[in-house]
Amino acid sequence: MGTPQFPDLGKHCSVEDCKQIDFLPFTCDRCHLVYCLEHRSYIKHHCPKADKKDVTVVICPLCAKGVRLIPDEDPNITWEMHVNTECDPSNYDKVTKKKKCPVPGCREVLTFSNTIKCRDCTLDHCLKHRFAPAHKCPGPKKSDPGFPFMGLLSRSRKESKTNQAPATSSSKWATSFLNAASTVRASAEAGMTKLGSEISQKLQIARDGVGLSSSGGGSNGNAGQVEECPQCGAKFSSVTTLVDHVEKVHERNNQSRVFKMSIDVCPKCSKGFRDPVALVEHVERDHGGTSKA
Repeated sequence: MGTPQFPDLGKHCSVEDCKQIDFLPFTCDRCHLVYCLEHRSYIKHHCPKADKKDVTVVICPLCAKGVRLIPDEDPNITWEMHVNTECDPSNYDKVTKKKKCPVPGCREVLTFSNTIKCRDCTLDHCLKHRFAPAHKCPGPKKSDPGFPFMGLLSRSRKESKTNQAPATSSSKWATSFLNAASTVRASAEAGMTKLGSEISQKLQIARDGVGLSSSGGGSNGNAGQVEECPQCGAKFSSVTTLVDHVEKVHERNNQSRVFKMSIDVCPKCSKGFRDPVALVEHVERDHGGTSKA
């Protein structure tokens, strides 16, 4: 068997009456024996283990479900188990009964290719009764038989009416945003005014102290007096030094705080605005009153 170069090449068929050598033998997945091309099937070599993986399904006449027969088990036991556990006779009509057109007098069977669902009553009809007047549709849209595109015209009018709703919501959004921006602006202006008045009051008090010290002519009562900055708490030996400190340090910081303004960016065109009210007016004028990107 085989050749000098390949001594293990080829095997004999396991059938007693055959014993043919085959260089491409077949191994049965049930009995695990080797067979030739002619005896490779279960029936040809009478495989004794062929029924162990056999899949046999019987359709139940009561519920129209498939019942698989288990190998090495009595079919009567399998049948009784199905009837006692999962058999549902009400499922028979759902499986076997063919769906027909609901129009009275029409016996057209509805299949995948001839089924049309009505948009108004959401029922399936055949091609002959697909229009609303043909199946007497109770829905709100009834097309004219002479002009079948009236339904499309009325549908487009309703869609145009529904598209006007976002404009109202956008105007409400713009009004609320304008009110919030005005409130923030008013509170910021009030805070800056209050801060400016406090700074001017402190400066006036410091200048008055300078005038009194100069008019006193350097009396002994003011000798050794320490002046304290009302803003940062720093201490100075004279009122003049305190005034110079307030003018150089705190006035510049307050001016930088005053001129440091936040910039609001438009979410549609990324244009910057220092005033929130101007941003709202820009959105209403250029973007149709909506800020959604």
